[in-house]
Amino acid sequence: MTTYIMLLNWTDQGIRNVRDSPKRLDAAKAALSEMGGSFKAFYLTMGEYDLVAVAEAPDDAVAARFALAIGATGNVRSVTLKAFPEAAYREIISSLG
Repeated sequence: MTTYIMLLNWTDQGIRNVRDSPKRLDAAKAALSEMGGSFKAFYLTMGEYDLVAVAEAPDDAVAARFALAIGATGNVRSVTLKAFPEAAYREIISSLG
């Protein structure tokens, strides 16, 4: 599984209906699970982003489909980062020669 960091901001619609946000999170978790992925962590944050999620998906196509699906609801905008674990980081750096 590949890890993805999702940086999320509520849209005007999303913040107007913020009390429904936990239900939307549950729906997002279920949707990602149906696609073969899962949430590993989820945070309400202060600063540039409203929410941060750490998720796993089988591949980039699933991660992209999930990001598009949650964006299409109109409640959040996302920036998704593909994350490389430490072992992969060390392998990439050592391959530089």
